[in-house]
Amino acid sequence: MTSMTGLTGMTGLTGLTGLTGFTYGKGRHAAAPARPAPRRLAAMLATAMLAATLAGCSFGPDHARPAMDLPDAWRAGTADTGTVQDGWWKGFGDPALDALVASALDHNRDLAKAIANVDEARAQLGLARANQMPRIDAQGASQRQRYSLDGFNSFDESTRVQDLHNAGGALSYEMDLWGRYRRASEAARADLLSTMAARDTVRLALVSEVARTYFDLRAYDQQLQIARNTLASRESTQELRKVRHELGLTSELDYRQAEAEAASARSSVHTLENGVSATETALAVLTGRSPRDIVTGTVERGLAVDTAPVPPSVPAGLPSALLERRPDLAQAEQQLAAASARIGVAKAAYFPSISLTGLLGYESSDLTRLFTGPAGTWRYAGSVSMPIFDFGRVKAGVEAAEARQRAALAGYEKAVQDAFREAQNALVANRKAREVVEAQTTQVEALRRSLRLAKLRYDNGYSSYLEVLDAERSLFQAEVSLASARRDQLTAVVDVYRALGGGWAGIAPQAPHAADASEAAPQPEKPVAAAQ
Repeated sequence: MTSMTGLTGMTGLTGLTGLTGFTYGKGRHAAAPARPAPRRLAAMLATAMLAATLAGCSFGPDHARPAMDLPDAWRAGTADTGTVQDGWWKGFGDPALDALVASALDHNRDLAKAIANVDEARAQLGLARANQMPRIDAQGASQRQRYSLDGFNSFDESTRVQDLHNAGGALSYEMDLWGRYRRASEAARADLLSTMAARDTVRLALVSEVARTYFDLRAYDQQLQIARNTLASRESTQELRKVRHELGLTSELDYRQAEAEAASARSSVHTLENGVSATETALAVLTGRSPRDIVTGTVERGLAVDTAPVPPSVPAGLPSALLERRPDLAQAEQQLAAASARIGVAKAAYFPSISLTGLLGYESSDLTRLFTGPAGTWRYAGSVSMPIFDFGRVKAGVEAAEARQRAALAGYEKAVQDAFREAQNALVANRKAREVVEAQTTQVEALRRSLRLAKLRYDNGYSSYLEVLDAERSLFQAEVSLASARRDQLTAVVDVYRALGGGWAGIAPQAPHAADASEAAPQPEKPVAAAQ
């Protein structure tokens, strides 16, 4: 505690040598200690000081969540607004994804760093609470000194060398009359909660990123398979056109067009293979694999994007309280609480600092008699310090603390704005992704039929081979786009989970408006329930 550094007559372990009432002579104390004040008076004084401390006031604002103008559509309903919902990714029903998430939670370095930050904040809270308590130290010293014969005290050759040994315990306590240490403890607790929320933010972001990257990989896998099938078909067509051209049954134009289309499909295969490799590497880093595994390892696959369970329809009328699950909002609010508490710490510096000290021990020039009755010594004292002229130091400290509190308030309000923006965008994207998949599926089915008709027309001489190539090219692009759309449908659900802090379990949504009735109607697809 800082109070120990300014105590009169106590400086480190040598403070006992400056006790009043001791002189040196003939190897013994020449004078006895002065008669102490009555112990009853000391006890009454200590009791009064303790009562004053317990009844002390605190300066600075108390934290309260800022009021904000929330949209009416989000106000109704209730929700389980606890911490992040755990296990939500299991709702996709993919054991491979579950294994990747479990590995990431165990080995990811960013999450390990966030957990270490929580441990540090917990230790800082323990330090802040300890500063509110008295401090007891054990002290001991032993010295031999040769005094001058011309000094103030009279020494001769036989007594000028003196020994002094002491041992005992010292107690120090700074009374927290103005709430300085209480506010510091309050700020440390808010810091701990903030770092815990930051850890949960990293955890939620990590799981979301693993899921998104895994779905990217499965989409690349499906697109690569489509590209390889297309390449095989076009290479077969190229060989057929080459033979027909050599036999004079078709023009060189048909052969060169087939050759160009095969080369285009081959280029797509190489591009997608690169995408698969990069995505596997990204997953290896997210799951905390070793550098060797990043280079040589593979990623286990599970369900394909076209066989994964259909994502659920999110209920209409989600309550705004659901966003309280978001750990980033909890982090921003606790940062605001810590900044508010530190204003009180800064303002307490305007007022006196009262410190109490006590000492109980033994002191003797003869080490063999150190712990005997006549060697006993004690002391208690109080000190007060208060700034008078500090040239604006305390004022500047208060202004700095208030500025940090305003910055934290702005950060909290911005976090709330971002939360509603992300939630709104995620909910719209989730709804629209389903519609995109439906449209893309219809397009692929139509183009497959068109390709069959184009081949029949070409084989019967009703159209050129260019019509077949156009149909193949359109179908290839549509199938690749459909794989991307299904990936986007899954990642849109991941974004909803993340935006709502892990899902929407425990909701009592408001009744949907008429315009939303069709969107809120039950869906025939198999839902993916938020795992609890």
